[in-house]
Amino acid sequence: MSIAATLATSQAVAAAPAATGSGSDLFLQMAPLLLVFLIFYVLMIRPQQTRMKKHQATIAAVKKGDEVITGGGLRGRVTKVNDDEVEVELAPNMKVRAVKSTLSQVVVRDSKPAND
Repeated sequence: MSIAATLATSQAVAAAPAATGSGSDLFLQMAPLLLVFLIFYVLMIRPQQTRMKKHQATIAAVKKGDEVITGGGLRGRVTKVNDDEVEVELAPNMKVRAVKSTLSQVVVRDSKPAND
């Protein structure tokens, strides 16, 4: 075989498109990525959605007399509730208005004192 024929053959092989794999080969290549996403969804995304729904329900159910903690860390008792904001009494005769969505938690009090 001459050099020109070998060169032409190598150029033809280089120009030919690579053989495409079957559908099962593509699935086997994508399976680890899909598995990682599934594990990520089950362990991280779904529990976070559940916590957010529970938090939103708790904040929506805030009523007068509840003790709350705001996003800024202020702790007080709710004195008035509107549709989207609450009035929180931080100290006697010291009231502030806070947007409901900034409340971080509703404090649940135990019925008996801690020292008994």
